[in-house]
Amino acid sequence: MLTEQVALVTGASRGIGRAIAIALAENGAKVIINYKGNKAAAGEVKEIIRQRGSVAELMQADVSSSGQVKEMVKKVLEKYGRLDILVNNAGINCDTLIMRMKDEDWEKVVQTNLTAAFYCLREVTRPMMKQRSGKIINIASVVGLHGNAGQVNYAAAKAGIVGLTKSAAKELASRGIMVNAIAPGFIDTDMTKKLPSEVQEKIAAQIPLGCLGKPEDVAQLAVFLASPRADYITGQVIPVDGGMII
Repeated sequence: MLTEQVALVTGASRGIGRAIAIALAENGAKVIINYKGNKAAAGEVKEIIRQRGSVAELMQADVSSSGQVKEMVKKVLEKYGRLDILVNNAGINCDTLIMRMKDEDWEKVVQTNLTAAFYCLREVTRPMMKQRSGKIINIASVVGLHGNAGQVNYAAAKAGIVGLTKSAAKELASRGIMVNAIAPGFIDTDMTKKLPSEVQEKIAAQIPLGCLGKPEDVAQLAVFLASPRADYITGQVIPVDGGMII
């Protein structure tokens, strides 16, 4: 379905990014696994992909740095000659109440979760326009759609991803570039595993399907949006949340 296509996944060493990288590779894409610091975890993802007969490459870059993003995309284009799929997944959280939130808590989350996505989108736009094709998938969050106490920085950044997605979709559609976002709900990742069991149970009780989602649930939607099957879909924000925000 994605044979010979080149995909760049940011923050692909763990969690949702890891699952997306593996799923894209399983469907034929050559995957660039971006990571910031955990080379060992990124290497594990590459090895899984290699064992399954697909192609993957590690690429270290801090996507909150415009210079490092520019250099990363340049390397991808020099090696592969094209870039077909971008998944803006890299993100962090630094949750606290508004009154306790420090400037750096706000700035770091917005820089990593929103500004970094803009940097990556900006760098891939020119080569995708030359190709007259491309799929950009931004990972938003249901928190960016409905808010959450204690997460004003995270919610603001993810709401920004929604605006970025819709505006970019309108701007790039005439060049054959589709831009969509996925808004995961509570997904079973390392981040949620750190929560006390009673908190996890309380969260699950708020979800109509009664359980947390899996990273693979998000990954399968990413594969669909990256594929030719989604060639008439752009500017959409699709929740993967077990019915949480119905």
